[in-house]
Amino acid sequence: METKRFRKTMALLMALCIGSSMLGGCGNQSTAGTAENQKTEAESGKKTFVFGDTTFNPENEEADVNPHNTYAGWACIRYGIGETLFHYSDAMEIEPWLATGYENPDNLTWVITLRDDVSFSSGRKMDGEAVKECLEHLIEVHERAKGDLMIASITADGQTVTIKTQIPKPALLNYLSDPYGCIIDMQAGITDDGIVAGTGPYKVVSLVSGEKLELEKNENYWDGEPGFDEITVRTISDGDTLTMALQSGEIDAAYGMPYASYSLFQNDDYTFSSCATSRAFFAHMNFESPIIQDEAVRKAIAMGIDKEGFVNTLLDGNGYVAEGAYPDNFSFGGDAVQTESYDPDEAKKVLEDAGWIDSDGDGIREKDGQKLAIRWLTYPSRQELPLLAESVQATLKEIGIDVSINSTANHNSLRKDPTAWDVYASAMVTAPTGDPEYFFTTHCLDSSAVNNGHYHSDKLEELETEMAVTFDTEKRGELAVQMQQTLLDDHAFVFCSHLKMSMISKSDVTGLVAHPCDFYEITADLKPAE
Repeated sequence: METKRFRKTMALLMALCIGSSMLGGCGNQSTAGTAENQKTEAESGKKTFVFGDTTFNPENEEADVNPHNTYAGWACIRYGIGETLFHYSDAMEIEPWLATGYENPDNLTWVITLRDDVSFSSGRKMDGEAVKECLEHLIEVHERAKGDLMIASITADGQTVTIKTQIPKPALLNYLSDPYGCIIDMQAGITDDGIVAGTGPYKVVSLVSGEKLELEKNENYWDGEPGFDEITVRTISDGDTLTMALQSGEIDAAYGMPYASYSLFQNDDYTFSSCATSRAFFAHMNFESPIIQDEAVRKAIAMGIDKEGFVNTLLDGNGYVAEGAYPDNFSFGGDAVQTESYDPDEAKKVLEDAGWIDSDGDGIREKDGQKLAIRWLTYPSRQELPLLAESVQATLKEIGIDVSINSTANHNSLRKDPTAWDVYASAMVTAPTGDPEYFFTTHCLDSSAVNNGHYHSDKLEELETEMAVTFDTEKRGELAVQMQQTLLDDHAFVFCSHLKMSMISKSDVTGLVAHPCDFYEITADLKPAE
């Protein structure tokens, strides 16, 4: 509670300071929302929008907007630059987007028909050849996409693309709807800055990695008139700075606002858009760490994390407790699996039975002369993660585990070094495409790109082999439950919470709407309120 009060107090004090400085004539003179900016906008006749985002930076593998570069596709699709062949409704049902439909002549063949009225921001018409060029480059340079899609060949004929896969890929359309599946104009090229030409409502003017992205309206856009002439996306990774920027009018909307600051914007001057997502905050166990190889330690950690306390106190209720990888509103999530409950007394017993005893009375257990100390690696750009680390540090100390926290922007380098950490806490949307296979293929298998803890399970590998060729949706859900349970029984991951995602905009803006998959933010519907 003290952490929560402190953050709220600091946010209020900063807001008061901003207000005083603006009244005293010390406001930022180069930002949107100021009198000077409004005057400039009125004189130019251009409608402008400034968006503050905590996540657009190399720390989150979003160094640019090239969807073929790590996870930069998230920026490409979020900021209205690129679009995919299919996308997701609010109910997470797959729908055509740049495509109009598809056929499956057999389990290895997908015939996709494209819209005939789409052009790239470069001016080139989007046809089958353009899509073929894009996807071929994607699987050439993007290891995760190559493994997900398992494409054997692509052929193009006018507005039709035929994809043949190496093995049956029931979730192919789901993977093509991943941000890396944004269709870009390969003939226009990818600049050294990671700028691409997509089919979205906005095109890139300039990009400074980790700082800002300048966009302008795509005059060739196929699906309505974009609402703004110019948009600036600013990277503001510090939550308190983001709070001040929205209050001062430096930005018009924000993604990633600290929960402690929400009360400052709950008035008629601002609009909230919120929804439940499958973004999970979870801990990876490092199976190359000798201390984590002890199953009793992994089980005690799982039993020693107070998920409800974290969600209700530190997150201020802006989330919900996780049982497994997926939330309750998924048929294969929530109550479908059995996980460890918060039980510090039982966790103590588990450790004592395994020989971990506090023999010197300092509150930390030892075994064979080794202290029960774990190194908890995480990162600050997801504001929930440092809060989770603080909560875990407190509750695990109660059962005799010493937790040292390393919350660093350098986590992507450190997580690849198995000697640098014992537990790594991160955040991801576990089912961004509505299909359960995504989480396992990215995080849990021998072939997974981000199996950070080098976890292996023969049972999990066998279940994935079956899921990979299963087209029946209900059966895929059943397999997902078994696969989650395997992870939980091995205590390979601890799923702590799912996110209630919110975006906040000034009341003179409309159309900034939170989506369950966390992909779509800046769209043609974003515009000044009438």
